[in-house]
Order: sequence, then C-alpha cells, then structure tokens
Amino acid sequence: MSLRTAQRASLVDQVIEQLKEQITSGSWRLHAKIPTETVLAEQLGVGRNTVREAVRALTHAGLLECRQGDGTYVRATSELSGAMARRLRAAEHLEILEVRRALEVEAAKLAAVRRTEGDIELIEAALARREQAWVEAEVDAFVEADLAFHIAVVEATHNRVLIELYKDFSAALRTSIAAAGAPLENGHIPHDSIARAIAAGDAAAAERAGHACMEHIAIALTDTPALLD
Repeated sequence: MSLRTAQRASLVDQVIEQLKEQITSGSWRLHAKIPTETVLAEQLGVGRNTVREAVRALTHAGLLECRQGDGTYVRATSELSGAMARRLRAAEHLEILEVRRALEVEAAKLAAVRRTEGDIELIEAALARREQAWVEAEVDAFVEADLAFHIAVVEATHNRVLIELYKDFSAALRTSIAAAGAPLENGHIPHDSIARAIAAGDAAAAERAGHACMEHIAIALTDTPALLD
C-alpha cells in the first residue's frame, strides 16, 4: 500500500488517517519500525510538524511508540488494542488468565461446532509448530506458535466480533503466554486434546479440554512467582 499526497484542510487529521490505515491494513506490522518523520513528510507532501503531530496523536492513542534515539514503532493494530494494552500493563497475569479462560474456552466450544476442514488444518499446523518449538526450547517461537494456535481456534468460530476482540487482546496474551511457558522447565501444557475435540466436532470435550488447559496455565503461573512481579 502506497501513501498518497494529503489534500488541504485538516492536514493533521488526514495524515493521522493515512498512518492509521498503514497500521490497520498490516502494511506496517506490529512491532515494526515505521519510516522516519522526514520520509513520511516527503511521501505525504506535508511539513514535518504535521507528521510530528499525527505521530504524537497516534502515540497517545496507543498505536505507536516513540523510542528516544531509536525511532517510532507500531505498538498496537487498533485503538481498542492500544487502550487494552495500556490497561493490561497494570494487570496481574492471573487476571489476564481469567479473561483468556472466558474467551478461549468459549471459542473452543464454538469452534467444535463451526469448524471447517480448512480450520482444522490451520489448528493442527499451529499445534505442530508449537510442539516443535517446545522440543527445541525456542521461547520466542513457542510463544508465537502458541498464540497462532489459539488464534486459529478463535477463527474457527467464524464469529467476527470474537475474532477481532481476541486479536486486539493478543498483545497482552504474548506476555501471559510467555509467563506460562518460560522458563520452559515449568512443564509442558498440552493443547492436543483441544485440537482433537474440535476436529471431532465434540463441543463438550472441547470445553473440558479448554478448561483443563487454563488450569495447567494457572498452576504454571502460581509456581513461578518471579514472573508475576
């Protein structure tokens, strides 16, 4: 997606909308560094002060993060996820887990009823990547694969509101998943029972497996108090 020259009248608002579009469309990926103020000003055909105001507004909204001496990075993909991230930074991991339980257990149950063959393939592929990352003790890869598994389950519900809400929640989930899975010596938290129940179309079994998974995670968090500080 290319930027286009801004028109007159409310230039800051126009620039804000264009920069936001780069974020929400995925052209600027989460955690990626965005172009410099000078480059953006040239692409948009506006002054650097206009760009600076727009970036400041998006930073305040939680979508961008300015790092002194480094640059500006994408912090969230929507205003909701930005607001959620600000709120959850002050939350305990166990509080986040309670929200995960509400979203993920319901998602597993719905996915068992609504999943397609394509959904099952995506869930199983994410599960395989998760297991491989665990075996290789690759913490970052494990966190991303674990989150991909849960997103695949949520997407299998075909509930657009739930999918968007869960994706907005994903930034906080990265912290929660990392806390439950690292150090990796805490023990393996199996997810295969969730995948099997969804593939079998067994909503009750999927719900039970989701609850069991959350209980394992709660135990992992409780057993690693340093991660809760």
